[in-house]
Amino acid sequence: MKQLKLVILLLITAPAFAQTTIRPDAAIKQMTDEVSAKNIKAIVRKLVSFKTRHTLSDTTSKTEGIGAARNWIKAEYEKYAAASGSRMKVEFDVFTQPKGNRIDKDTPMKNVLAILKGTDTADKRIYLVSGHYDSRVSDVMDATSAAPGAVDDASGTALSMELARVMAKHKFPATIIFVAMVGEEQGLYGSTNLAKRAKAEGWDIDAMLNNDIVGNTYGMETGLKDNRSVRVFSEGVPAAETERQAAIRNAVGGENDSPARELARYIKEVGERYVDQLDVKLIYRRDRYLRGGDHTPFSQQGFTAIRVTEMNEDFNRQHQDIRTGNGVNYGDLPDFADYEYTQKVARMNLAVLANLALAPAEPQNVGIVTSGLTNKTQLKWQAPKGNAAAGYYVLMRETSSPVWEKKFYVSGTDATLAYSKDNYLFAVQSVDAQGHESLPVFPKPVR
Repeated sequence: MKQLKLVILLLITAPAFAQTTIRPDAAIKQMTDEVSAKNIKAIVRKLVSFKTRHTLSDTTSKTEGIGAARNWIKAEYEKYAAASGSRMKVEFDVFTQPKGNRIDKDTPMKNVLAILKGTDTADKRIYLVSGHYDSRVSDVMDATSAAPGAVDDASGTALSMELARVMAKHKFPATIIFVAMVGEEQGLYGSTNLAKRAKAEGWDIDAMLNNDIVGNTYGMETGLKDNRSVRVFSEGVPAAETERQAAIRNAVGGENDSPARELARYIKEVGERYVDQLDVKLIYRRDRYLRGGDHTPFSQQGFTAIRVTEMNEDFNRQHQDIRTGNGVNYGDLPDFADYEYTQKVARMNLAVLANLALAPAEPQNVGIVTSGLTNKTQLKWQAPKGNAAAGYYVLMRETSSPVWEKKFYVSGTDATLAYSKDNYLFAVQSVDAQGHESLPVFPKPVR
């Protein structure tokens, strides 16, 4: 408890409206330091060695095609699981995708899951991190040409696998699932199946982090090189929002405070706290302009999900046949990836997942009291389910600010601040004695 009081003092005495910095957890910092660029590079090159990982490619060869790739990923996950004390289970998420858009026949598909079971049997929360292991070239139906897919998205797959290797040796109250998705390039088929399965089986997914295209730092078109910035895409209006939820959002001005936006802000704060020379850019879109990714089906099922992507995509490499023309090399080849950059993004993901999986659950029924007109703001909430919180942070920011600017620590389940709810936005998050924070919860109006 003494450590938490020190953290609180630092926050309260910080200048008003300054992004606060909390001392990192030494054990989590050790985990982030263990994430290896060398290992990420080796995984990417091994995935590229399968020649193509097109969703419709060979499933019988032991050396080429998507079948060989997914079997190798599963075998690697099983190696990592050996260090988990039987807490990590590895499985295929198997389904058959009917003939349809970008699928010329009924096709069996397999996501690869490494499930690190939480140590608290009463804690049902699940945190999911993913990349997609399938690849493509210029013709989305070309299942035989070499499609290395080093950055799109062997980089995201390698990130998820490296996190599984590091985190398998550690214990977390909540469950973490490391996923290699299939069928992304053909139509988000793997993530759609897994999201529907999660919904049907009642998985309590607290956050889903989709890492897609996280290995390039040079934009050839613009000549910009940026090895410290990473984009986090988050939806403002939840895809599964009900009519009643929309009415409340409109009434309180909560269009920039969806659960996905709170997750994105959390990623920025915690990621920059643990990873040096990292600038997390909050992008207020569900995905890039008119494009989509594996987080989208999870959003559509009502889960909190975001996309992580490099700052400058190189479209001379992405979805391209391997060739040379007018002095330009085309194709998503491993020689052009920046593995130290992917390492940095992986460390960001690990810091976020570890903090969330160690933290108490979010406070329940968070509300702003509206029983009378006042220039003060009164908030109240209920304790989280499961493991108890040591206290809570009430977060505050100006309506024009992208990030939370001030934190107030309280030990009870209510707080009254001398700031008007007309002029500021608020949220509440749980915190344990070691300083691990839950996701913030945006309040609803209550009487």
